[in-house]
Amino acid sequence: MATYDFIFNGLGLRNWCGESGDDGGGMTSMAQLLAETSGDDVEVSAWETPFPSMDALHEACPSFPQSRELTSGLEEGFLAIKDTLKVVVDPLTQPLSWALNEALWVMQTVPWFIMIPLLMLISWAVSRQMKLVALVAICFGFLGFVDYYIYTMQTLAIIFVCALSCVVFGVPIGIAMSRSDRVQRIMIPILDMLQTLPPFVYLIPLIFLFSVTEPKLYGIAIILYAIVPVVRLTDLGIRLVDKDVIEAADAFGMSKRQKLFNVQIPLALPNIMAGVNQTIMMSLAMVVIASLVSAPGLGVLVLRGIRSLELGVGLLSGLGIVLLAIILDRVTKAALARINVSQSN
Repeated sequence: MATYDFIFNGLGLRNWCGESGDDGGGMTSMAQLLAETSGDDVEVSAWETPFPSMDALHEACPSFPQSRELTSGLEEGFLAIKDTLKVVVDPLTQPLSWALNEALWVMQTVPWFIMIPLLMLISWAVSRQMKLVALVAICFGFLGFVDYYIYTMQTLAIIFVCALSCVVFGVPIGIAMSRSDRVQRIMIPILDMLQTLPPFVYLIPLIFLFSVTEPKLYGIAIILYAIVPVVRLTDLGIRLVDKDVIEAADAFGMSKRQKLFNVQIPLALPNIMAGVNQTIMMSLAMVVIASLVSAPGLGVLVLRGIRSLELGVGLLSGLGIVLLAIILDRVTKAALARINVSQSN
């Protein structure tokens, strides 16, 4: 007798269930095995009562679905809508593939003696700090010296495109959340899910939708993983704008658009830049995982170190990722510091 026979007997569903599921296709418990070999019924103590899961209920009622039927049903359902979904999603995401391809081409084609000074110039324009410029030169010089320059440029190109996409889509979403409590209530569960979902899970449905040769496969995964901070901090920054400032803008007769672009966004810029900083860091973390689905860059070397047990390659490529993270973090924080200084003045 199965543990939960009483449920189906009490509900009058025994005819629907048919025979007890002890001989069905479910998992056989140790108690059942002992009973079969000894010929005696083995009593299961209350302490060992299994949770009323799908498989446990299936033992009592063979007509009740098992957990593997649920997972296979989800897979079959996704595969059933895959072609229709791809027809809609493929054209919308194709510009991302083009952008990634072009960025990768530019970063790999421009000679190092032009690219490194250009990156140094950008860091100077953003920070006005010679120490940061020297740090950029030393880090890229070291990565070039150990023959990781191309891999570093590939990683930088992917981060640039994906982080820019996160800002382009994330800031308007954050603005919409700050202006509507209803939009915020809808978006918060979605953002919570994106923030807590394991990074590898992003890749599973995308592998079924796109070919591993398409850059948008890893591009979409990186964007979904990294967009959350910029959305949240844009919403927070605009909501934290002083109410007295908003009242003063209303007193001057500003429209909603004028208040947004002339008052709220400038005052919320430090929070928005903090979100951009976190988005860039999360993009860099996801680039390494995306190397599992053909994303080029330093993540490929990390993956090679794991697969081939090449300790030196894994450690050195990991160090390269750390140096790249330090550069990106310092540059964005320097930009944030300049914004704070200009606003305080």
